[in-house]
Amino acid sequence: MLPIIALLGRPNVGKSSLFNRLVRQNKAITHDLPGVTRDRIYGEVTEEDVRFAVIDTGGMLPDATELDGGGMDKSVFEQATEALYEADVALFVVDGREGMTMLDQAVSEKIRASGKPVLLVVNKVDGPEQEAKATADFHALGFEIATVSAAHGYGLNSFRERIAELAKPFVTPEPPSGPELGLKLCMLGRPNAGKSSLVNTLVGAARQIVSDVAGTTRDSVDVGFEKDGRRYTFVDTAGVRRRAVITDHLEKLSVYRALSSSKRADVTILVLDAMEGLSHQDKRLIAYLAEQRTPFMVVVNKLDLVHKERLEELREAYGEALRICSHVPVLYLSALTGAGTHKILPLAEEIRRECVIRIGTGALNRAMSEAITKHQPPVIRRRRAKFYYLTQADEDPPMFVFFVNDADLVTAAYGKYLENQLRKLLGIKKAPLAAVFRSSHEKKEPERPLTNRPPRLGKSRRDMEAAKVDQPPKLGKPGKSGKASSGKARATSKKSAGARTAPSRKKG
Repeated sequence: MLPIIALLGRPNVGKSSLFNRLVRQNKAITHDLPGVTRDRIYGEVTEEDVRFAVIDTGGMLPDATELDGGGMDKSVFEQATEALYEADVALFVVDGREGMTMLDQAVSEKIRASGKPVLLVVNKVDGPEQEAKATADFHALGFEIATVSAAHGYGLNSFRERIAELAKPFVTPEPPSGPELGLKLCMLGRPNAGKSSLVNTLVGAARQIVSDVAGTTRDSVDVGFEKDGRRYTFVDTAGVRRRAVITDHLEKLSVYRALSSSKRADVTILVLDAMEGLSHQDKRLIAYLAEQRTPFMVVVNKLDLVHKERLEELREAYGEALRICSHVPVLYLSALTGAGTHKILPLAEEIRRECVIRIGTGALNRAMSEAITKHQPPVIRRRRAKFYYLTQADEDPPMFVFFVNDADLVTAAYGKYLENQLRKLLGIKKAPLAAVFRSSHEKKEPERPLTNRPPRLGKSRRDMEAAKVDQPPKLGKPGKSGKASSGKARATSKKSAGARTAPSRKKG
């Protein structure tokens, strides 16, 4: 178990910027708008040979629990309190430019009551000349103080070393046979489809904020847990709306993070709302995942609210939408009641096994021969594609390359047929599969189409003209030559006679 370091403080003091600096990647969304971070975001850091976990939390508002209902601020405060309870060391982050506020004092009392080791981090201190003025108000709290600038990097090296020293006493040796490295599952879908509720149901704890308000989740939040000796990590993402209706820069960034998380995950779980039916945005997400060859399943949530008579209509609609990727499995469940949720993890494991499958060249070529014998390729321009051999070029997901005499002779329909036959013969039923056709050599020049007149044979025209000049004139047969000369003489006599009579005719 890694030591856990929690970043705590009031809103907009730079906790997420500091978190990104510690984990050395832009994992948490940073924005000038207060209250951007809501859920707990986890990251891992290795410093001075000490490996520890860091938690970024939302801004703590202790007064939110006293208000009627509390709303979103209450949920954020509860998430931060859970992080404080889980942490071994607390990093209390404050704003050195604004100085200590009443809200900072309230948060400090909450952190002090936990009894955890505390390091007071005065952020937004851009140089040593500002340290005395920035820390003057905070000495009264009685915590150890560290000055940093998350934006400009001032004091971060010594800050990381100090955190490693605080985390070192909590390092426990890892057992020799720990849990097997498991799957990374990305939750993707439209806002308010029930992604966070589904994560909480599968994990068995309220790890994510759940609200009826669409767009509650903003960051891509990693939620790890163990089950049956296997390690799983859920990546809960923000809801993806149509680009035309997104006007907020923060939401654009959230959507970008969500789509990027689906590319990095082992299996993506596309969560759809059964009450709203299959929308145009759902179809676009399905097409996007199919185009990217992403391993994914479709989960239709909120089945407890759907009448039984409408269930068959839903199945037909989803089956029609998934025709472009008919291999994708569909589950119908309810995150609220837990019905059907037990099928998600075994199905994800099955998809993952098919993605990393490796098949020998011999088995592939036997499968290719069987598929081609069953159905020959079509004739294109009086030519038929000739297949030489088949090999697997890549895995995760699998890609197979067919070597043919001319790849242009393989039509899209026949390529789809070969892909379906590979799935059937190789047992790849739920993972994405790519069939690529490659010409085994350079193409020859295209043949000229035949015309009614046969092509001219023999020498070129220039050679034939030169041969005529060198050869003596040919002598015709006696009968034919006499006729030809007499006819020529008659034509000449008529021409001369006409020329003599023309002036006389004019005078007459």
